[in-house]
Amino acid sequence: MNVVERTIRRADALQQRHLVPSFVFGVIKKYGDDNAGNLAVQITYTFFVTVFPLLLLLVTILAIVLAGSPSDRARVLHSALGQFPIIGQQLGHNIHAIKRSSAFGLVIGIVGLVYGSTGLAQAGLYSMEQIWNIPAAVRPNYFTRMIRAGIFLVVLAVGLILTTTLAGFGTFGTHNFWLGALGEILAVIVNVALYFAAFRTLTPRQVATRSLIPGVIIGGVAWTILQAAGAYVVGHDLKGASALYGLFGLVLGLIAWIYLGAEITLYAAEINTVLHHRLWPRGMVQPPLTDADQRSLAFQVTQNQRRPEQEVITRFRGRPMTQDEYRERGYQGDNSSPGIERRAPDERRTDT
Repeated sequence: MNVVERTIRRADALQQRHLVPSFVFGVIKKYGDDNAGNLAVQITYTFFVTVFPLLLLLVTILAIVLAGSPSDRARVLHSALGQFPIIGQQLGHNIHAIKRSSAFGLVIGIVGLVYGSTGLAQAGLYSMEQIWNIPAAVRPNYFTRMIRAGIFLVVLAVGLILTTTLAGFGTFGTHNFWLGALGEILAVIVNVALYFAAFRTLTPRQVATRSLIPGVIIGGVAWTILQAAGAYVVGHDLKGASALYGLFGLVLGLIAWIYLGAEITLYAAEINTVLHHRLWPRGMVQPPLTDADQRSLAFQVTQNQRRPEQEVITRFRGRPMTQDEYRERGYQGDNSSPGIERRAPDERRTDT
């Protein structure tokens, strides 16, 4: 065993002995096991397709409802664009001219929003199924997914209304400290509620609601902090800089912002699964496989169950071991054990 491998194994043993680093590594490992980076890309694309019809519809409705009050229309639009710090102003400039054709904009906005939000809901549903390793045989059918997509559209609309209202209330760097603090506390409450509604809508029914709570809270708080930080940067360091962006900067900035939000959301979901299945400590170097490693690998296999009549069984040779146990055995596995057998969960459960 060379020096590099020995050093990595010592670091691995250290993180396995301590709760916080082993849990954090377990979440990161699960994120990689689920190819969640690709899931984030899918969500980013579908959300990108949804954003412009959503803003187009908002601008068109404002042009109709607040036709006699340009100042109120501008204030509401500014609050909505505040959901996209740094690039929000450029987004407003690019959709400003479309509101001149209200009827056309309304129709195109509704059609585009339904198409985009449906795709976003489908990407979200698939992501949650993958993250929770739901067997294909018990995943929601097409009609159930479409119903959930409609519910998600309502959640998206309510979320836009609530967050837009709060954005106008005040954030750090634009009003006094206490008003900004109260606005951020309200934003945390609203974002946590929206994360809960989205997670419950997108996560299959096999997953109990209580299992979603930790990720909902972490995701809502993290998203609020990200928005507040973006607004602070805009208010203090990037004043007047938005004019330098141009079309490419706008598109790349929007994609980056959405991808960051998708990553936060998926990591929040991964936290739920790691907590629910207790998938830590995980090993940085194999062999050996820890108990959490074996169960996580088994979940990846059993999620490929295609039919209720099909039974998927995974067997591991030897018992699971920590890095410390592996070192004590002279870096040799324990093959005297007959191994552990993992079966696909039935349709009433998500764990083995």
